[in-house]
Amino acid sequence: MERSWNKMGFNANLSNFQMPKIVFALGVLYGRNNPLLNTLISDGSVVYAEALWDHVTMDDEELGFKAGSVIEVMDATNKEWWWGRILDSEGWFPASFVRLRVNQDEPMEDCAIKAGDKDQDPRNVPRRNGFGPNNKDQMRTNVINEILNTEKHYIKHLKDICEGYIKQCRKRDDMFTEEQLWTIFGNIEDIYKFQKKFLKTLEKRINKESPHLSEIGSCFLEYQTDFQIYSEYCNNHPNACTELSKLSKAKKYVHFFETCRLLQKMIDISLDGFLLTPVQKICKYPLQLAELLKYTNPQHRDYTNVEAALDAMKNVARLINERKRRLENIDKIAQWQSSIEDWEGEDILTKSSELIHSGELTKISHQQPKGQQRIFFLFDHQIVYCKKDLLRRDILYYKGKMDMDDMEVVNVDDGKDRDFNITVKNAFKLQSKASEEIHLFLAKKPEHKQRWLQAFEEERKQVLLDKETGFSISEIQKKQAMINASKPQPAGKPKAVNRTYYDFWMKQKHPTLPANLPQQQVFMLAEPKRKPSNFWQNISRLTPFKK
Repeated sequence: MERSWNKMGFNANLSNFQMPKIVFALGVLYGRNNPLLNTLISDGSVVYAEALWDHVTMDDEELGFKAGSVIEVMDATNKEWWWGRILDSEGWFPASFVRLRVNQDEPMEDCAIKAGDKDQDPRNVPRRNGFGPNNKDQMRTNVINEILNTEKHYIKHLKDICEGYIKQCRKRDDMFTEEQLWTIFGNIEDIYKFQKKFLKTLEKRINKESPHLSEIGSCFLEYQTDFQIYSEYCNNHPNACTELSKLSKAKKYVHFFETCRLLQKMIDISLDGFLLTPVQKICKYPLQLAELLKYTNPQHRDYTNVEAALDAMKNVARLINERKRRLENIDKIAQWQSSIEDWEGEDILTKSSELIHSGELTKISHQQPKGQQRIFFLFDHQIVYCKKDLLRRDILYYKGKMDMDDMEVVNVDDGKDRDFNITVKNAFKLQSKASEEIHLFLAKKPEHKQRWLQAFEEERKQVLLDKETGFSISEIQKKQAMINASKPQPAGKPKAVNRTYYDFWMKQKHPTLPANLPQQQVFMLAEPKRKPSNFWQNISRLTPFKK
């Protein structure tokens, strides 16, 4: 799809920008207004953009930079790739990797000072080039206006999607099932209702007489839990792209969606472009709040709330990233279950969505007083144990599971155990809270035992966190994961990863521009990044997904 972001979210004209310098909010959520931007550049104005992500390149024609770098935009004729300059270096760079600076007249020296930089206290930063208190008030006003205006534009786009597309689709049950509509639009109607409520509250916090005095930090804090509604939408978005890609192969769907757009008098962007805006929106809030904090004096009544709001919205982004990771893992868990021989009872996904730890232990119970060597897999809510095949050590047979919600973990000292009347070493127990059921476990080494005890603590914390944040997996997602796992695995060399999600909405066709596609990092604010783990690789040695 060719994204026409330049047409989105702007009804401004050059008369809006009659200021001593170009002080304007071009960096709105929905992209860049290329005609306006190029007019400013051709008039001799200097336009700066801030890098959202690192752009690493080995191509001489491309401009490499780090996140936070300030780039002078010299040519924005193409929607996907812009030409820019950093110091003495010039080259192409992906437009999706940057945002135009809200305050174009901010001195270059100050752009290196980022909100939240622990090494720089805003109270101790000297003012340069006349960038004093009055100018800073104007800067804060610009950011406040950008936040409010982008919110209004966003509400308009959500309304267009709900009334222009979903409403019309529901009239055509010969073309769409309810399940299809959910796959395409997710919970965007719920997001629309929430954002209208949020906007009303935001508008009440704006000081119309003196916008720089506005106190809007508390507004974000008040709704920080509600913003988690975006998690479900973001996780579903790849499925929406895939479904739209399938439908776009039939002309009747292409014509139908285009008719919807024209009837609603929407801008010239295809449906998948509109459906990307909520994903971008939730990532935009921390950027806007960081910008607001940068121009808020520590003595300002809103400073503490803005600082807390920035942390809160970063946490929302982190939570969304974590949920995305968890949902990506359910396919692996479903494949793992399909590789286990003689599986009995309900699917593992019925209760669990996270594999926390695994390893070999000796299990002893009153029903089985003779020690049994088993491989244990600790998930949230349950622990599963299997037996190795005597000849094929890479094949496991299901032997049972235990409900961790009903179990209490008991550390056992080395020596004589009273319950089983045997001498134990590196032992712990799982004891039922509702009955006299007790299971004794022996690890080979003390460090193995300690790792298991730690894993049990992690499992309880995970369960508690999921309860507090309301994390759950829909029945549709569970069902799809099990269906995918039941499909026969192709023999031979695995095929390349399916790139439908990216390729569907990231295409550039300019013949003179770089041929490679920029890898958009949608959840760029979910930090710190999780370190690469060999956990699943280690599991696959025990239970390969291909038998």
